[in-house]
Amino acid sequence: MINLPACNTPGAFVHPALFYQGQAEYLAGVGGFVRTALEADEPVLVAVPGPRLDALRESLDATAAAVTWTDMTQLGRNPGRILAALHDFADRHVGRPARIVGEPIWAGRSQAEVTEATRHEALINTAFAGRQATILCPYDVLGLSAAVVSDARRTHPTVVEEGKDLPSPEHVDASSVCTDCDLPLPEPDGGASWFPYTHGELGEVRSYVEAWARGSALNAARRGDLVLAVSEAAANSLAHGGGRGRLRLWSTGAGAVAEIRDDGRLADPLAGRRRPALASANGGRGLWMIHQLCDLVEIRASDSGLTLRLHTATS
Repeated sequence: MINLPACNTPGAFVHPALFYQGQAEYLAGVGGFVRTALEADEPVLVAVPGPRLDALRESLDATAAAVTWTDMTQLGRNPGRILAALHDFADRHVGRPARIVGEPIWAGRSQAEVTEATRHEALINTAFAGRQATILCPYDVLGLSAAVVSDARRTHPTVVEEGKDLPSPEHVDASSVCTDCDLPLPEPDGGASWFPYTHGELGEVRSYVEAWARGSALNAARRGDLVLAVSEAAANSLAHGGGRGRLRLWSTGAGAVAEIRDDGRLADPLAGRRRPALASANGGRGLWMIHQLCDLVEIRASDSGLTLRLHTATS
């Protein structure tokens, strides 16, 4: 069983990475964390990949019913959706120290997904600062690359190894990690033509995407998601990105990709990752919708402007 720092102090946030090797260590570490929380009558959310979800449920026996379970391969398919779900869980238990297990990186994720999940891990520290919560993040050191494990040491203030929770000397602030995640986006294979747009042309953007999507492998529902996501991104260009933008679309083996570039800025790295307040007049609502509609959202903010790359899978 892992002995982690208590989060009973108001305003205390604890965010350790658990490095495990094999299922036995996983069940002992994560299972022990969950049992400790349940014994203290603390609310528990477990968001891990499906197969490990089933193994944990079985190991906890009757106590499993007291846990909120989420398959991270569904919730975290787009890493940009995860933070809001964790916040929602903590918000449902205001005044109580929430315990959360979140495993956003697993073997088989693409490099683009790993990069955005690493960004998510860094931003947890910003989003939960001052919150009474503990978020334990398991890392499979046998199945993940050395680079992923190294990044985990940078995104987590403490690491758990061999049953001991110790400060991570490599931990850095979220802005440093996010800067390192802003790698140049690769060019699409075969290239893709740009479609420029400006004020008064949002309808033309939608028509262009609808016509292109009809020739893609996306089904009707996924075509609708793509059109709506691009429409929201283009509307943001017109309202906040200098009144103009450029769009290009291309197909991949897994689905379709839309890229939008404009002269905008992203002042808040958490924009779109937190559920907008109902009373908010703006509040990142467009970017929030884009994250909900797409299977991966890559954001690159620079002095020259803003780039959104939106991935929509066929299934």
